[in-house]
Amino acid sequence: MSQRPNIFLFITDQQRYETIQALGYPHMQTPHLDRLVREGTSFSQCHVNSPSCCPSRASLFTGHFPHNNGVQRNNDPWPRTWTEDLREAGYYCVNVGKMHADPYTQSHGFHERFIVENKQRRLAEPLWSGNPHVFDDDWDKALAAHGYDRPEKPAYLNLPDAKDRQGCYEWQLPEELHSDVFTGDLAKRWIAKAPAEMEEPVFLQIGFPGPHGPYDPIERYAEHYLEQDLDILPVTDEEMDSQPRTIRSLRERFVERCPDSVAFDPHATPEQRHRQRAYYLANVTMIDEQIGEIMAALEEKGMLDNAMVIFTSDHGDCLGDHGLIEKWSMYDSSVRVPLVIWQSDPAQQRQQQVDGVVQWYDVGPTILETAGVEPKHMEARSLHPCLDDPEHRVREYVYSVHAPDFMLQDAKYVYMVRDQRYKLIDYRGTGEVQLFDLQDDPDEIKDVSQDPQYESERLRLKGALDDWLCDSISEYAGWRLAS
Repeated sequence: MSQRPNIFLFITDQQRYETIQALGYPHMQTPHLDRLVREGTSFSQCHVNSPSCCPSRASLFTGHFPHNNGVQRNNDPWPRTWTEDLREAGYYCVNVGKMHADPYTQSHGFHERFIVENKQRRLAEPLWSGNPHVFDDDWDKALAAHGYDRPEKPAYLNLPDAKDRQGCYEWQLPEELHSDVFTGDLAKRWIAKAPAEMEEPVFLQIGFPGPHGPYDPIERYAEHYLEQDLDILPVTDEEMDSQPRTIRSLRERFVERCPDSVAFDPHATPEQRHRQRAYYLANVTMIDEQIGEIMAALEEKGMLDNAMVIFTSDHGDCLGDHGLIEKWSMYDSSVRVPLVIWQSDPAQQRQQQVDGVVQWYDVGPTILETAGVEPKHMEARSLHPCLDDPEHRVREYVYSVHAPDFMLQDAKYVYMVRDQRYKLIDYRGTGEVQLFDLQDDPDEIKDVSQDPQYESERLRLKGALDDWLCDSISEYAGWRLAS
């Protein structure tokens, strides 16, 4: 048996930060994630490199920002990933569930893939490719074997109360066929069938499709949250009217397109928003239960004796905050995600929190360092120093970027830069920016970009953003040719 640690990476889809009880949110029911927090290192200020699925995930699995790795939009083809480096170094690499890597049918460095993609939208190529076609993943095949098809938009949006539901739908098929339960069961099946003593160390990435919309929990999981007084950020016309044109346009497209069966109303009632939040959080609890069962299966198999476990998510969900839904924006509810690292060494099992800002793709070199593999010319930085000293600061600033796509328009690019206190969002090509003082305004309601008292901070962050972008492109734009 290998002396190198097994590495298990759990990635949910669209899970915002304040969704784990042990991180300070007592209304949550997440006992298994709580265990990872109590015995591990949590990062309170982890920010994704891009607030949508594929650009964010490709950044993590390459160690480079979208403008360097070429994956700037969903369905852009992926380049080589560092999973190849793990594989070449002797790790047995397995992906179960959502990876969201294009093309779906490629290995992307894994020895085995058991693919579960979006809850909806099964096109293997985007509509604009000229060759759109339906891709049946392993979940589709399981559904078909039981005489079902995945619930697509018409099944939900044709309901007479679809607008009142705001994306909330009770799961109507057998419980074991829910995408998150199915993914968990797939992972447990692989673990059960793995050799008792594998010669190679294992890298197992498990991707849950939830809590991404539609918010579709098995109904009993929502009961607890429906009874809770959930802390939901109010939205005002004053805030929405003052937002940059790019954000107002994004809101219009949410209303027009109903992404992921969310018939969005920015003026939804408090009751509608409460149910939406309750169903979303119920999806989180369902996933937490699956993680607990997977951890138990790994423990029984002896695969946790020498291991690192990482839990995180690819971006958040505004859930109506700021008059927005889902992702694509640079508000914290969209770009800030949970990140927890647990190690099997009893000496490392102590609850500690890192409050310094970190980038989501820093997970990549952290995994490689754990495996004893030298990262190849990466922008990302290992978080290992933080595991030894939670006061260690890996970065002064973090950044996020999004290119225009079918949802985010009216700007050439949107860039975010933030430090421990301030956040600047630059809507390139529009002349508009937002600046938030996160110490005095943690909810990001008051844009102070035009306030003379904050001019020095605005200029400092704008300079940091421009310097970073120039350095990033100059140093790393050709990384694919060199790798």
